[in-house]
Amino acid sequence: MPTTVKEAAAKLEEKTGMKISEMKEVKMYGQYPPIEKLDASLGNFAECEKLMLSTNAIEKITGLHGLRNLKTLSLGRNYIKSFSGLEAVGDTLVNLYISYNFIEKLKGVNVLKKLVVLYMSNNNVKDWNEFQRLAELPNLLELLFVGNPLEEKATNEGIWRDEVQKRLPRLRKLDGSYS
Repeated sequence: MPTTVKEAAAKLEEKTGMKISEMKEVKMYGQYPPIEKLDASLGNFAECEKLMLSTNAIEKITGLHGLRNLKTLSLGRNYIKSFSGLEAVGDTLVNLYISYNFIEKLKGVNVLKKLVVLYMSNNNVKDWNEFQRLAELPNLLELLFVGNPLEEKATNEGIWRDEVQKRLPRLRKLDGSYS
């Protein structure tokens, strides 16, 4: 039986003595049993600016509509396959940590107009046409992309950094190194 967001929130309230609706930082990573679904109870996280849900078993991004103040979202080490569902936080999200998932296509990433930092290492992005969608992010300055088939192939060919620089000229930091 998986842990629900509501149950994880109740545990966190009990542990911290604070109401979830007043917390700016919500840490619900590594729940046991893991959270499998994001649900409407996220709407109670009204003041949340930083939501950490890494190391669970989440397959889809949903239920973010009430998170009007969300700036940082951590979803690494889950089972997420797409950026679908991020529209609700497209105007506020600055940092997205979504490494170690199963993302192959970057469709939908363009809604993240304020995104500055994107960590999406160890996913399944294979082609430059998908990568090119990152150029639609006007504020993207830092990208972690190691461990994607595209990066591994381009690194082996000795063209990774040059190709990224051509496609994302505003990028300041790539895979941990400043350009």
